[in-house]
This record gives sequence, C-alpha cells and structure tokens, in this order.
Amino acid sequence: MRTREDVEAYLLRSGRPYEEVGEETWLVRDPATGENVVVRLSGPLVVVRVKVMPLSALKRRAEALEKLLELNASELVHVSYGVAGDAVVLTATLRLETLDYEELQSVLDEMSLAVTQHHATLAAFRDA
Repeated sequence: MRTREDVEAYLLRSGRPYEEVGEETWLVRDPATGENVVVRLSGPLVVVRVKVMPLSALKRRAEALEKLLELNASELVHVSYGVAGDAVVLTATLRLETLDYEELQSVLDEMSLAVTQHHATLAAFRDA
C-alpha cells in the first residue's frame, strides 16, 4: 500500500517544484504553465486539482459549461473540468493504494497540456 511518503517521492522524482503546504497537501508548480496544482491526500484517494478560472468571469455561462463538457468527453483521459465553489477547475482522483509514479505523472502532464491547449478556447468565454 502506498503512503504519503510515496506521493512525496513521486513529486520529487517528477522534477517539478513543490512544497508541502499542509498536512498531506502539496502545492506543485507547473513549469510549463506557471499554474499551481494542488495534490492532496483524502483518505484512500489522491486528489489533484488546478484552478482554471473564476466561474464569475464566464460570459455565456451555459455555452461555456457545455464546451467544458465537450472537452471532457472528447479530449481528456485522466482529468476532467468541473466547478468547485466559484472556480472552473481541472481535477483528477486517484486511488492511493495502487498509485504509481507514471499514473501521477500522467495526470500532471495532462493538466499542463489541457491548460495550454484549451486556453484560447476558454478565454473566448471570459468577461473582458
């Protein structure tokens, strides 16, 4: 069974800058996008999340949320867009028990790629 030490070892191995910001919570800096990705242990799960934009910044909200659902279905494998509080987020949930380095790395890579590739699409829905 994997532990918090395994997660931290995987983060170290990834070469991405990170810091522990709370008990079983790390802030990982994505060098490609500059975004802060939160990696948090929640019981038997590893939750990975990055804030994409404030929900309040969306114009044509219904159309924007429909586009996010389309992106979930057509372009994303390990992560998905969602709404948390007043934010559009990319999130992934992994089982700690079976977590391996490649799985965590895939999630971090896909988040980075999605933020980069979908930036222009999502920017079209932002208030000026």
